[in-house]
Amino acid sequence: KNFQDVAVVTSSEDYAAIAEALRSSGGVLGRELLFDLARKAFICTARYDAQIAQYLSAEPATTEQGPRAPFPPNVFMDFEKVMDLRYGENPHQRASFYKWGGQPGFGLAAARQLQGKELSYNNLVDAEAAWNLVREFEAPACCIIKHTNPCGAAVGSRIREAYVKAYDADPVSAFGSIIAFNQTVDEETIHELANVHKLFVEAMIAPAYHPAALSILAAKKNLRVLQVESSGSGTAWSQFEMRRVSGGILLQDTDNVLFGPESRIVTGRKPTDKEREDLQFAWRIAKHVKSNAIVLAEGGRIIGVGAGQMSRVDSVKLSIEKSRPSAKGSVMGSDAFFPFRDGIDEAAKAGVTAIIEPGGSVRDAEVIQAADEHGMSMIFTGLRHFKH
Repeated sequence: KNFQDVAVVTSSEDYAAIAEALRSSGGVLGRELLFDLARKAFICTARYDAQIAQYLSAEPATTEQGPRAPFPPNVFMDFEKVMDLRYGENPHQRASFYKWGGQPGFGLAAARQLQGKELSYNNLVDAEAAWNLVREFEAPACCIIKHTNPCGAAVGSRIREAYVKAYDADPVSAFGSIIAFNQTVDEETIHELANVHKLFVEAMIAPAYHPAALSILAAKKNLRVLQVESSGSGTAWSQFEMRRVSGGILLQDTDNVLFGPESRIVTGRKPTDKEREDLQFAWRIAKHVKSNAIVLAEGGRIIGVGAGQMSRVDSVKLSIEKSRPSAKGSVMGSDAFFPFRDGIDEAAKAGVTAIIEPGGSVRDAEVIQAADEHGMSMIFTGLRHFKH
């Protein structure tokens, strides 16, 4: 507190600056440096006390009244600025990027930017959405994101195949997108993107890049190229998602469960092996599409997406309208139950052969009957994946 007279050193990173200041000023530290050291000391002690308080707030695991709720009564969060951003979601909004304080970097906050213009607020939001989606898959996967929704996503035997399949889903929407890969990006993939498709991309994110791929990308000086570790434990708060509301925040568990315990086939016809594989793919993608979400898939790729519509049947119609080349022979994933049979009827008219959805509607029997009438197979997952 009496920083004018006492220099508190809390980090070895300050040793060199302090030694140089002592040498250059005859053993007396200036007020500016002393104040900076005091500020760092208060941050250090505040962080220490907060971590203790948070730990004690979460203990014991049980109380006299029974098991303790999984969320503590008080939350202490600490963030350090990574960088100021040019602006926020819109040019009139200020913005900055922060990472968890006092912790090793992980995720997007620890990404290395290998080239390109500085990242914007929207770039970071879309990059996070794209990165979270491709991490759903172990096979080579590519995701093309526009406004946090996937306009293209696919898996393949190689990264190039996954990219081409994802691009073919919606080449128009792919313009000005964010692209993510879950494996090392090779030269042939970048050649396809840069020289064959000549696709304009805002940013690209992957765990690694071959040197030959980077040499091609170097010609696109404005393209932001990010490299991020595919693993990383993060902090104790990494298991939660946070959203700000007026006067507070909302915390929830991350959506990392795919199927519920009551997942089952509910129609007379069972899905074929190919349909089952595509249904699982569509279901994973639906987790990352804004509700109401409908995903059409075939052959390990998106062929049409209906996102953010106020009625589910409109999302169905939009996904059919967007499908390339058509919805015939595809499967459908729905992030929540169908409240009426109209969505099933629309899908059947377009040639959809199988559907995966949570179930749980008061009209489930009517919906199942519609699927049976059309000779479709249907899986109830017993778990929904709303994303607002």
